[in-house]
Amino acid sequence: MAGTMRVPRGRGALGGVLLVLLGTWGGLLPFVGPYLDFGFAPDDAWVYDSDRLQLSVAPGAATALGGLVVLVTASRVLAVLGAWLAVLGGAWFAVGGPVAALWDVPGVGAPLGTEQGRRVAEQLAGFTGLGVAVVLVAALTLGRFTVRGAPPAGSERDEEERPSSGTTQPLVYGRYARETPPPSLGTRPAPPPGPPGSQEPPGLTGFPPRDQRVAGDRREDR
Repeated sequence: MAGTMRVPRGRGALGGVLLVLLGTWGGLLPFVGPYLDFGFAPDDAWVYDSDRLQLSVAPGAATALGGLVVLVTASRVLAVLGAWLAVLGGAWFAVGGPVAALWDVPGVGAPLGTEQGRRVAEQLAGFTGLGVAVVLVAALTLGRFTVRGAPPAGSERDEEERPSSGTTQPLVYGRYARETPPPSLGTRPAPPPGPPGSQEPPGLTGFPPRDQRVAGDRREDR
């Protein structure tokens, strides 16, 4: 049982790296966006408030932490927990804004872009699209740790299920079965016994009895 809870460390490497990068991007975008002229108002870097903590920093930290756990752990249970943590972080990226508005959280700020397409891109890159991408990567990573492969050949479980050489397995023909194994290919059936009164070994048919051959040999000598 303990062996099934251990997984290779590299199994979730790709998913873990992607989750760490996505979580870091989502958590830092409101703070470093003004450097790239791509983000949210105000147009000043490293502006902190409780709204950004709830909508960007918290889900970004959950996603990055879950990806880090998936990346470094060799335990199946911890990897599954890390993937689920990343799923929750991605879901909060996607729906956190409308849900947080219920307790009067206005949001992290308006997008910096002036064009409609750019504003949509900033919103997708910082929240909705980012959350969908995180959930997708986390779900794929979760599937890699929840599906168990067949045990390798020669494992302990395989040896337990393999029948021993001394036991006979039922041979099924149609609806019937018998316990007697078929004769091996290296054996031959016993020959039938010889004719009555013959001194020859059984099975040597086609020759006269021994006493007749001896009498014939004596007549030839005469």
